[in-house]
Amino acid sequence: MSGLYQRRRRRPEMNLLPLIDVLVMLIFFAFVTMQFRSASTLNISVPKVETAGRNEFSGKITIGVDKDGGLTFNGKAVQPGELTGLLEEVKKVNKDTPVLVRADEVTQFKRVTEVWDSCRKLGLNKVVMQVRQ
Repeated sequence: MSGLYQRRRRRPEMNLLPLIDVLVMLIFFAFVTMQFRSASTLNISVPKVETAGRNEFSGKITIGVDKDGGLTFNGKAVQPGELTGLLEEVKKVNKDTPVLVRADEVTQFKRVTEVWDSCRKLGLNKVVMQVRQ
């Protein structure tokens, strides 16, 4: 029996390659599903209206008015004087394009009415206001 050699136990090893593959796939999945926000998007909290219907909007034009009166046109900051020119271009393409106005709940009503009036002067009559219930 002394002629039998003792068998040495191997230390258990953990195969890291599959773990690294899984980690890379999780990071890739996180980046693919992440929603990136534009830095120029205004932080707007729309006013609450008890009798409001659903906010179903399928148009392509969104005008934002922040609490300080700043304007955005489809997410890009614009000056008040530029808004009319942009709306004229929209009218040339299709005058029945719906326009969504998103105003912060503490915005001065004057700025909102100026936006609304600019749309209606140009013949864009499908102007809607976004609110929350």
